[in-house]
Amino acid sequence: MAMTAANGILKQHSKQKNSRSEDVKVNGYHKKTQVKNGPGTGVANSLPRHEPFEQAPMYVAVMTYLGYGLVTLFGYFRDFLRAVGLEKCHVAQERSEQKDFVPLYQDFENFYNRNLYMRVRDNWNRPICSLPGPVFDLMERISDDYNWTFRFTGRTIPNVINVGSYNYLGFAENNVDFLKTVAEKTQEYGVGVCSTRQEIANLSLHQELEQLVANFLGLESSMAFGMGFATNSMNIPALVGKGCLILSDELNHTSLILGARLSGATIRVFKHNNMHSLEKMLREAICSGQPRTHRPWKKILIMVEGIYSMEGSVVRLPEILALKKKYKAYLYLDEAHSIGAVGPTGRGVTELFNVNAADVDIMMGTFTKSFGACGGYIAGKKVLVDYIRRHSHSAIYATAMSPPVTEQVIRAMKCIMGQDGGDEGIRRVRQLAENTRYFRARLKEMGFIIYGNDDSPVVPILLYMPAKVVAFAREMLRRKIGVVVVGFPATPITEARARFCLSAAHTRPMLDQVLHHLNEVGDMLCLKFSRRSLAPRPDLEDRTDFHTEE
Repeated sequence: MAMTAANGILKQHSKQKNSRSEDVKVNGYHKKTQVKNGPGTGVANSLPRHEPFEQAPMYVAVMTYLGYGLVTLFGYFRDFLRAVGLEKCHVAQERSEQKDFVPLYQDFENFYNRNLYMRVRDNWNRPICSLPGPVFDLMERISDDYNWTFRFTGRTIPNVINVGSYNYLGFAENNVDFLKTVAEKTQEYGVGVCSTRQEIANLSLHQELEQLVANFLGLESSMAFGMGFATNSMNIPALVGKGCLILSDELNHTSLILGARLSGATIRVFKHNNMHSLEKMLREAICSGQPRTHRPWKKILIMVEGIYSMEGSVVRLPEILALKKKYKAYLYLDEAHSIGAVGPTGRGVTELFNVNAADVDIMMGTFTKSFGACGGYIAGKKVLVDYIRRHSHSAIYATAMSPPVTEQVIRAMKCIMGQDGGDEGIRRVRQLAENTRYFRARLKEMGFIIYGNDDSPVVPILLYMPAKVVAFAREMLRRKIGVVVVGFPATPITEARARFCLSAAHTRPMLDQVLHHLNEVGDMLCLKFSRRSLAPRPDLEDRTDFHTEE
């Protein structure tokens, strides 16, 4: 395979419970009293080969399609009523004077928003009025026109248990003692820098953070960015371009997809966590080269995530590393949801699988989840990071990270590493692992179909039918449980779900309360579709009857 000068930048590198628990007040304040939170389970060092991806019974799939079919038919009927003036249309429409112009609105998007999404819009974009800790307050709102508009009542819904935020280690908090250094840096530097790092905003805080991230990951160097999404979308185009090939997991996040499309590289999609599919594409890429010319690809980059945010599944990292080395490709690992959340000391999937982090060419992660802040990082060999500093649009043009946000990441990472002189960080990592395994085990016992790995704090419960998704979200809020529900087009049309994100800040009584209500709502809405206690579906990851996608 041909190698260019830029390939040297991505060159492979070869080396390199006892827990206490604090109860939580409303909005995240900590009590000094300790509450026993159940026996510790530790953190798994190895993963089962297969993860539960149980299929729903056939009648569930049929009823799901039937439900979407009915609401679609009613949507067309209501559009007819609007066309003849019997029903008022609230959405933006093209003016008749502009009928010859390129339309501003897509017909299907408008139809879906107008007739399906608007009817259930009250389940999303709910405004909160407190710290998004393990418990939060919601602003009460009502609609007088079937969710086209909302008005606030002036009342709040207090003490809602938050199982939707990515607050994995509970660092989104307002404990005065923990945030002392953040307050000090705010007084010293202010809240904004109003410039890029290549101009006059390269603070010593930023350099300290980047060195800390490199030490935390066990890599040579790193660079921090002010936005997690842009860390992917703006840096991938700096790494690959025309004449390069990207092999992307079919369930990769939108930021990875956007970055790949902006790069101009050829993109091919392999089946989720399917090593047969990935190896087939690698072999074809090596043998056939580029289309038409059959020249060797300049680079072949495999893009995967540590934990997939909608499935809760964990990347099969050792096998991907073996394929990467076998076919001399490069690996881009997005650890947005896994860094801090898995591994015995919170160092992500490389630690979870006990592999050398230096074997991953580009390590990406965010500070928006486990660290309770915002931004992201790229880490790897120093030559790679130096190249990113010079060529990434995000590095050159974006405003530098806010000083208090930078300090928040520093204090959280030092807490995890034990550099603050205590064991609070490792306690939170272990508590998250304990909460995750307990919550997943109880859901399986109840008979819900859940996706993902036992170590993943992202826990999707499959709801399938659109009407049940809406009823589930409303009923859980009525019981003061704040959940996130996701449906088509964010998921396949037959796989709508509720996504739970667990936190180290959740106490055992909180989880038991959520599970109690889940059990009741599951019975009430007939959501317990599982026909087996453990539901591995090896054909999802090992099937070979697939076709190459571009």
